[in-house]
Amino acid sequence: MPRFFVTPDAVSEDQISIFGADAQHIARVLRMRVGDEITVCDTAGIDYACEILSLSPEQVSLKICFSSPTVAEPSVKVSLFVALSKGDKLDYIVQKAVELGVYDIHLFSSKYCVAKWSTSDATRKTERLSRIAAEAAKQCGRGIIPQVYAPISFSEMCQTAAQYPLPILCYEAERTQSLRCVLESRFCDGISVVIGSEGGFAPEEAEAAMAAGLHSVTLGKRILRCETAPACVLSAIFYHAGEL
Repeated sequence: MPRFFVTPDAVSEDQISIFGADAQHIARVLRMRVGDEITVCDTAGIDYACEILSLSPEQVSLKICFSSPTVAEPSVKVSLFVALSKGDKLDYIVQKAVELGVYDIHLFSSKYCVAKWSTSDATRKTERLSRIAAEAAKQCGRGIIPQVYAPISFSEMCQTAAQYPLPILCYEAERTQSLRCVLESRFCDGISVVIGSEGGFAPEEAEAAMAAGLHSVTLGKRILRCETAPACVLSAIFYHAGEL
């Protein structure tokens, strides 16, 4: 069944209205008709089973048949902090992170980042990644659209990530402390995960992150690509939480 997101203020007592690009998609691309059924989520974790009352490319009016909590949201909130990478790697990272259940995604720059974004690049590319997150959320039945934040500096990232109950730094030079060890000893429902770019982290960056309170972990004996590591870590966390 097609799935769309609206803001909570679009939901009245027994009806929902959809406008803009989504209305056009329903009317012209999906070619839906009056009486067809769709699912609408209010981005606050509530799903509405709806029937189309009227539609046009400008507005679709829906009757709410019943509502229920979204079952797809994980019990643990995980924020992903990921360094800028080249090409379309961030597209893949955002899409898969949303599918796996990430709460939000924070971009940052670091010393070994190959990709360098100007101010205009940051605005345009963050908006694009936000659209990818929204499409992934629709496809996999999420109850929220994870937000993608514009890039911040490495020091700002450390300060922000360290505020979580369990802040994790995935560091390729770590040799002793595994992700499994940290999850077994410190697991909680608020986790930040920091992952570098193609070049990883400079030693002084890793030292600064650990000084800020992040727990450095190894992801095993093999060096993972920057687009592989997020899926690996998120899968391990959600498995540990009993979500997989």
